[in-house]
Amino acid sequence: METTATINSMARGMGGELLLTLSLAPNYIEELTHLKDDKLAVKIDKHRNRRSKDANALLWAICRELGEALHIPDREVYRKAIKDVGIYNTVPIPDERVEALRRHWEGQGIGWIVEVEDKSKLPGYQRVRLYFGSSTYDSKEMSALIDYLVDDAAQCGIRLKATPAEIAEAKRRWGENA
Repeated sequence: METTATINSMARGMGGELLLTLSLAPNYIEELTHLKDDKLAVKIDKHRNRRSKDANALLWAICRELGEALHIPDREVYRKAIKDVGIYNTVPIPDERVEALRRHWEGQGIGWIVEVEDKSKLPGYQRVRLYFGSSTYDSKEMSALIDYLVDDAAQCGIRLKATPAEIAEAKRRWGENA
C-alpha cells in the first residue's frame, strides 16, 4: 500500500520510542486492520507531485528547438540532458549480463540509459550506471531537467518559443493534471 498522509501527532513512549500518529484516507481501514499486529516496513518521504503532461510536452518542445538549432536529433538532446542531470543508480553487474541488462533497461524508453563506468572491485563484474527516464520523475526532478535545457538553450544563444511566463505556468500547474 502506498498513499499520502500527514503527521497528526508525535510523542515519546515509556521506552523512549517515537509514537507517530498519521492521518490517512478512511478507505484504508480494512487493509490496515489486517496488518495491526504485524511488524511493518515503513518509508516516510515528503510528497512530491508527479510531473504533468504539460511539463512533458514542454520538455520535448525545448528538445526539438535545441535539436533544430544544433542540427542534432531531439532524442539526442534529451538523452544528453538525462545523463547530465538525470536520476541514476550505479550497480555491479556480471560481465556476461551487461548486454542483456542493456537490452531490457533501454527497452523501457528513450531516457532509460545504461552506461558502463568501469570494472567493479568484484572479479568478473562491471560497474554500470542505470539512468531512469523522465517518466519516473517527480515535479522537482522534472523542473531541474527543464531548467537545464532552458539554460543550455540560453548558453547556445537559442531563443525558445516558450516564454519564461509559459515555462513558469507549466511548472505552476504540475500536479494539477498529473
